Formats: sequence, structure tokens, C-alpha cells
Amino acid sequence: MRIWDKIVEGMNGLGIAELLGLSSPPADDGGHPGLRQIGFTIGVIALGAKMARVDGQVSEIERAAFRDFFQVPPGEEANVERFFDLAKRDAGGFETYARQVAALFPDAPEILENVIEGLFSIAQADGKVDVAEADYLAKVSNIFGLPSSRFERAKAAALGAVECEPCVVLGIDPLATDEQIREAWLRQVRANHPDRLMAQGLPEEAIAVANRKLALINDAYDRLRRQRGLVPA
Repeated sequence: MRIWDKIVEGMNGLGIAELLGLSSPPADDGGHPGLRQIGFTIGVIALGAKMARVDGQVSEIERAAFRDFFQVPPGEEANVERFFDLAKRDAGGFETYARQVAALFPDAPEILENVIEGLFSIAQADGKVDVAEADYLAKVSNIFGLPSSRFERAKAAALGAVECEPCVVLGIDPLATDEQIREAWLRQVRANHPDRLMAQGLPEEAIAVANRKLALINDAYDRLRRQRGLVPA
């Protein structure tokens, strides 16, 4: 059975709390490889919907930002919208979803960082990130167990407009040596490479997020390389 068939089956016969039980095994799928994919998909849609709800009404521009971040598989648009609408009824209960997603990837903080980046994109879609949205983002990041450096990098990748943005994206000091810049770039590429994530059994939606982050990483390195006149790697 396809992942979305399982999710839709759960939506038809269960409440959201019970639906979460479909993905209860965290890092170990216990012989059911689809459980991690289901858990990631449910968790990210719910967190995105509740992010949009934090500042009051969910606007169409916020929905569009979610669709841009979470690239919906062809043919599943209606199913995603249905679960999104279930989750956006209120902003409460996001902690359960955040803990679920965090438990799925205890050794892959780059995936959790990418989720925070996507949530930042939704938050700023209809203007500046307000106090309630900033508080929501900080709480989700804390549940994810992300250090402030990863939180700031996700923010910079989504919002830009920070001093030495490429340095933040690569996680380096502006005074880093040329070799340190190259090493940081290679480290980030390896951590966010789609092949690595596919090997972990992530769904297509997560791979799409990783591809976008990889493009940002490569762009950051290219910008620093041009600034310093470095020879292409």
C-alpha cells in the first residue's frame, strides 16, 4: 500500500491522535519501512498548518508558502489539503508533532534544520515574522534539540538579509580560512545530499526539501568563492 493510501485510510477511520499512532516507532521502523515516511509526512504537514495558524487566520499566501516548501506529490494535492485543514483548526498540540518528527531523526539534525527553514518561509509569507510566530519557531526548534547555530542558519536560508549570509548557511566564521570554507561546504553537501536521505527511507517530499537546501549551500559557497577569488572546486 502506498504511503498516502495509509494516511488517507487513517484519516477516514481515525482521529489525528490515533493517526499519529501509525508512525509511533521512531528511528527503528520495526520491519515497516513506510512508518518513517508516514511519520515525517504527517508531522511536517501538521507543523506547517499550525505555523500558518499561529497569527490568526490562515491566508492563501501562507498556504502557497507551504506548498512551495512541502512539494506535494502529483495526484495527492487533495489529500494534503485535507490533512492540512484538519491540523490548522488551532495552533495547539504542535508539540506532539514536533516530538514525533524529532524522534524519527535523532541522528540527522540537518533534516530537522530543513523543517525549521520551511516553517520560517511560511511565517514570513504574509509579512514579517511576528512575536507569536517567532515563539512557535523557537519552541519547535527546542523540541527538535537544535543548537542556536542551526536555528540561525535555517533562519538565514529562509529569510536572508543577515550579515555574511553565506557564512551562516555554511556554518563558518566570516574570518574562516579558504580551506575551512571548502571543508564546511563539503561537510554540508554530504549531510544534505539526497542520496543519503533516500538511504534513510525518507519520502519524496523530504528529498525535495533537501534538494532546495543543497542549492542554497552550493550558492553560498560560490558567492564566498567569487568574493575571495578562489579556484572552483
